Amino acid sequence: MSGETRRRRLRALVRRAGIKASDSGDLALVERAFAHKSYAGEHGGESYERLEFLGDSILGNVVARWLYEQYPHAPEGELNFRKARIVNDPQLAVTARTLGFSELLLLGAGTKAAGGAENTSILADAFEAFVAALYLAYGEEAARRFVLDRHVATLDHTVELRDPKSRLQDLAQGTLAGTPAYRDEQTGTKQAPSFTSRVEVNGRALGTGSGSSKKAAQQAAAEAALAALSAEGPQ
Repeated sequence: MSGETRRRRLRALVRRAGIKASDSGDLALVERAFAHKSYAGEHGGESYERLEFLGDSILGNVVARWLYEQYPHAPEGELNFRKARIVNDPQLAVTARTLGFSELLLLGAGTKAAGGAENTSILADAFEAFVAALYLAYGEEAARRFVLDRHVATLDHTVELRDPKSRLQDLAQGTLAGTPAYRDEQTGTKQAPSFTSRVEVNGRALGTGSGSSKKAAQQAAAEAALAALSAEGPQ
């Protein structure tokens, strides 16, 4: 993709985010939101990682406030569950693909060859980075409006409120004749642990997830598995 074609697509994306054409000037921050660390390592410059860090907090804040106002009588546990469904990587990646993020990602040669442009985690990270770019370049309201209009509004919020592990177990036992098995790995430090979990049914890997606790990682893996099975259609 030529430089001018890329800039046109970035400007079009900014307009889809609700920014008026007359306001979509400097695209430097928006461009950085799509630069994976593998690309920065090969070509120099800054990756989207710092923007991703900020965007994660902005996204969580916007969604938490929306849920607080949308469900005035819901208890904390329900609000937490609904928030997790909105901000998990598979959901963010779906919206990112719909908005054409795959074509805009800047990836190193190896990451690109490995299918990085369709990688769920990379797309979700880029989504968070883009939210931060909008926040810094165009203001808090622009970022909030993008999250609500282009992501939250596209989701089905009439969801089963049981946790993902319970739903996956019922689905696996009812249609796959098996029971989910979780393979957990701990990384990070004792002060700041991180966990990754992979869930399998009948030896078939269905989803992976990460979190600050083993429980959170398993729930994220179950959520990813449910999304994958849903995409496959009826079993």
